[in-house]
Amino acid sequence: MKLYIKNMVCIRCQMVVKAELEKLDLQYVYVKIGEADIIGYVSQEQLENLKVDLKKAGLVLMDNKKSVLVEKIKSAIIELVHYTDDQIKVNLSDYLSEKLNYDYTYLANLFSEVKGITIEKFYLTHKIERVKELIVYDELNLSEIAFKMHYSSVAHLSNQFKKYTGLTPTHFKKLKNKRRDTLEDV
Repeated sequence: MKLYIKNMVCIRCQMVVKAELEKLDLQYVYVKIGEADIIGYVSQEQLENLKVDLKKAGLVLMDNKKSVLVEKIKSAIIELVHYTDDQIKVNLSDYLSEKLNYDYTYLANLFSEVKGITIEKFYLTHKIERVKELIVYDELNLSEIAFKMHYSSVAHLSNQFKKYTGLTPTHFKKLKNKRRDTLEDV
């Protein structure tokens, strides 16, 4: 049985879900961002307890098919931007269509209807948050960050960064209180 979980955007979230499943004696094949695959029968009582326990951690067990699909889109983008260094070989629309087995127009319309922003804006916002993270870590220079995040140039990265944050990457780096958002809030 597959479970779809909203707001599950990081490794710590996966650890919380695993712990809650184990607490309820539910065995799983895997727990990954946005979903868990449970082995065997799950009683209604176990499901209700899981909902309550996950809610305490800020996670939501979903059952609406449209919400599940929107979360799958979000999870695919978050995984692509934050947890993969590979550049996709096709454009984002083809990547999502192939990964989720839906027409991109349907995905884009559904996402915009439910989230109030376009998939592209969501994707770019996450890319900028990842760039902020890399700037704060101070392990890579801007050229290396641009390369890692698959920008065509430092100028392209800088222009997009300024458009979304109002600051240049260099100015952001100089700030004492770095303004970063949690993945759940992006």
